[in-house]
Amino acid sequence: MPEQISALQALILGIVEGITEFLPISSTGHLLVTSQLLDVANSSGTFEIVIQLGAIIAVVIYYWKRLWAKLQLTLKDPKNFNLKDADNPYHFWINLFAAFFPAAFVGLLCHDFIDMLLEDRHMQAYAIAFTLFVGGIVLWWVDRNGDAPAGENGAEKVDIEKTDYKVSLKQAIWIGVAQCFALIPGVSRSGSTIVGGLLVGLNRAQATDFSFFLSIPTLGAATVYTLIKSYDKIMTVVGGGALSIGLIVSFIVAYLSIGWLLRYVSANNLKGFAIYRMIAGVFIAGWAYWFLA
Repeated sequence: MPEQISALQALILGIVEGITEFLPISSTGHLLVTSQLLDVANSSGTFEIVIQLGAIIAVVIYYWKRLWAKLQLTLKDPKNFNLKDADNPYHFWINLFAAFFPAAFVGLLCHDFIDMLLEDRHMQAYAIAFTLFVGGIVLWWVDRNGDAPAGENGAEKVDIEKTDYKVSLKQAIWIGVAQCFALIPGVSRSGSTIVGGLLVGLNRAQATDFSFFLSIPTLGAATVYTLIKSYDKIMTVVGGGALSIGLIVSFIVAYLSIGWLLRYVSANNLKGFAIYRMIAGVFIAGWAYWFLA
């Protein structure tokens, strides 16, 4: 195994991160398995977490107009704080924090256990295979009676970026609880939050949209924490050049993926992702058993 991640490996991992970060198929799981297939230097998942920063920047830029508009409404009248008013601009920020807090709290408690899991590549592969497969079953089950895609049962295509919808505090908290499961490699942060959104009554497009917003504080906190805690290890195993390549590539690919996913879920169900997860889980389990030394 090489001592450092090469520029080519960083490029490939950046592409994988950008494609999978916001799809309900687990970016961390795909990154860790890809790292093993490419025989990438083991950074115990730190490189895979840090290049998420590119995806975070992509979300912020993609949603900049909507975020800025919400911030302006909040700053317009700072004293206008009313939790009982569903139209109050403070609701968005409070709900976002409420959804972020459960995973942040549980993540701090379980961080050492997760690090231990990521150190052992055998355990890592089997855990990812299991959670991908089970997550596929859950995604299929939750979406089995969801809102019909465009063209089915008279349903119309939803342009989520032009549709105003509101998430209640209770819904946000339950989505945050669902996000806690994403701390397990292979579960998928986007997958768990989208499933959580569907279970509390949002449609696919709304659940996906809120998942994107929630990714900003969640991935941002995870990246900053990892950088502070493992900076020396990252620089030793990765190096500034490879890290820059991974960040830039993940940003570009993630930005393109966001728009595609929003268009897709506005007109299609999630069963294709569920089937993919189950197939990938079986494949990874077989690969780990037969070829992983």
